[in-house]
Amino acid sequence: MSVATEQKVIINEEQKKAQLDGYYKRNKKWVLLAICFAIGAAIWFFPVPGGFDVKGWHLFAIFFATAMGFMLQPVPTGVVTFIALSLSVLTGTLTIGDAMKGYSASVIWLIVAAFLFSAGLIKTGLGERIAYILMEKFGSNSLKLGYSLSLGDLLLSLFIPSNTARSGGIMYPIVHSISEVSGSTPEKNPRKIGAYLIQTVVQTENITSCLTLTGMAGNLVIIGFISQIANVEISWIGWFMAAIIPCLICFIAIPFVIYKLYPPEMKETPQAKIIAGEALAKMGKMKWQEKVLAVILVITIIGWATTNITGIDATTIALIAVCTMLIANVINWKDVTSQANAWDTMIWMGGMYGLADNLSNMGFFKAFADNVGQVLNDVPWIQALIILTLIYVFSTYAFASGTAHILTMYPVFLTLAVGVGAPPYLASLVLAFASAIYQTMTHYSSGPAAIFFGGGYVEQRTWWKLGLQLVVLYLLVFGIVGSAWWKVIGLW
Repeated sequence: MSVATEQKVIINEEQKKAQLDGYYKRNKKWVLLAICFAIGAAIWFFPVPGGFDVKGWHLFAIFFATAMGFMLQPVPTGVVTFIALSLSVLTGTLTIGDAMKGYSASVIWLIVAAFLFSAGLIKTGLGERIAYILMEKFGSNSLKLGYSLSLGDLLLSLFIPSNTARSGGIMYPIVHSISEVSGSTPEKNPRKIGAYLIQTVVQTENITSCLTLTGMAGNLVIIGFISQIANVEISWIGWFMAAIIPCLICFIAIPFVIYKLYPPEMKETPQAKIIAGEALAKMGKMKWQEKVLAVILVITIIGWATTNITGIDATTIALIAVCTMLIANVINWKDVTSQANAWDTMIWMGGMYGLADNLSNMGFFKAFADNVGQVLNDVPWIQALIILTLIYVFSTYAFASGTAHILTMYPVFLTLAVGVGAPPYLASLVLAFASAIYQTMTHYSSGPAAIFFGGGYVEQRTWWKLGLQLVVLYLLVFGIVGSAWWKVIGLW
């Protein structure tokens, strides 16, 4: 066989393979869609249990099928949301006004505003500057470097609600740069420094995501469910006060614990300070836009922390901050319209929030909680909440997305917790904090996990082992210290 003939055969085989892959993907989409519709139909036609409204039960069928769509992802989440809203109107379950009411919720616009803060930090370079300043001052050895990077992520988490944006846009590139210059690459000497920094920063992401209401987008999704299911309102300062003690302990422990469990071969890191100094020199003095943004962000945080005193809604404060950023030219209108993640999140979350709001108004969650309370009547609420939290955390092994896990499992488990008699405020926060600490338990459980694992520094088996060990640590800290702290501040 000639060379030309062999090449032709190879090309034909590659074309056939590409056709088969395309055929498989197309059919996979329809199969997964069929599964979602089948699940929804099964719930829809199941005899309505006692205590439930017929329309509420039918809306639950649509809601649950939508959650399955988010988990299986046959099509993008925005498409799943549009299908769900359309079906809710076509079936007469909701009016068009009720179906769209989620998009007028203040929490939805708080999410959009928070994403625009991210755009400002990345565009002006202020986020990177903060991280490099900390590295230059405290990065003389691997342990201090771990702490300085963790502190940088903590400061950024106050303003960037997407842990994926923080990790992918700011923290991972810095970690990768330090590792490579130090002679630590995925192929050569990954344990020298790179693997340690990867695990330290990605585990810190869990705690910084947990610390504040705006630490990750999932927290804002959760707030919507809390108001509808538990019928309580949690402010930015209320969340922060509940999280501060257990989060602070975990934050201080992470770099040191990983240093002991997964120590770097390189102890001194003079290159880190050099890299930081060079980066800062290249960036030059703070630009006017950076200074303005820094002032805006500080005032915004103060505003969020004092909403109980001023009476000004957190979303109003955020929108005023965005307006100021636009007027001061920190960002421009094109930056606003180009934030695909912000508008994508608004579409699917607004839809789900609207469905949850309507379920609440129809009395579905109350009926569900009453039924669960009767079944688990003999189980003390403390034991029941512990069991529910553990199941909730470890069920993340079955999900390829932290957001999908929250959307699918959080409303169910919060309803169960309220049903067994757990204080609604406490149950809401316990499950909310649990939603952050599992974010890097596997290499696929969240955006940050996928980004940092994709760097190739840590093998899968080690990632899972460390992820499990750290999750156990978090559970112990939140379970023992956290519960004592929550008793002190009167949550239970």
